Amino acid sequence: MFRLHKNHILWLKVFIHCVALIPLACLYYGAFTDKLGADPVQEILHFTGIGAFNLLQLSLLVSPVAKKLKQGNLISIRRPLGLYAFAYALFHFLSYIAFDLQFAWQLLLSEILKRPYISVGFLSLLILTALALTSTKFIQRKLGRRWQKLHNWVYLALLTVSLHYFWSVKSGLIQPTIYICFALVLLFLRRKKLTKNVNRHN
Repeated sequence: MFRLHKNHILWLKVFIHCVALIPLACLYYGAFTDKLGADPVQEILHFTGIGAFNLLQLSLLVSPVAKKLKQGNLISIRRPLGLYAFAYALFHFLSYIAFDLQFAWQLLLSEILKRPYISVGFLSLLILTALALTSTKFIQRKLGRRWQKLHNWVYLALLTVSLHYFWSVKSGLIQPTIYICFALVLLFLRRKKLTKNVNRHN
C-alpha cells in the first residue's frame, strides 16, 4: 500500500497554503480594483463565508479519511485547514463590519442581538477564535486534557456555521441544505467520539 511520507505532507501543506491564500488575495484585489461585479460586498461576504465553511468541513474530514486509508501522517494537515477556516471566518466578519456596516459599532451590537443568523455566526467566530488561539503544541501541553475538551467545541461550531448559512440565505435553499447534510455526515462519522464525550460528562 502507498504510504504518505513527510515530503508528501509538506507538499500537501504547500498546496493548502496556495489554495487558501491566493483566492483570498485575488478577491480583495478585485474588490479594490472594482472587478467584483454589481454587488462586490455580497461577493466578498459569500466567498469568505463559504470558504470558511468549506475549510472547516475539510478539517473535520481529515481524521475519518486518515483512519480509513490508514495514513496517520494526514492528521498534521488538520491544523492549517482549521486555522484557514478561522482566517476566512475572520475576514468574513471584518468585511461585514467594514463594507456592510461602515464600522457602525452600535449597529453591529444591535444586529447581533436582533438577527438570529448573525447571532449564531458570531458565536461560530468566537468558538473558532478560541480554537485558533489554543492550537499550538505549547498551549496543548499547558492545557492537558482540557485542550481536547475545548477543541471538541469544533462540532458545535460546525452546527452553528450550518445554521448561520441556512438562515442567511433569502432564496435558493438547495446549496445550504446540501452543506447541512454534509455536516451531519461528518458528525455521524465522529459519532463514537461524540457519544463517548457525552457519556463521560454524565
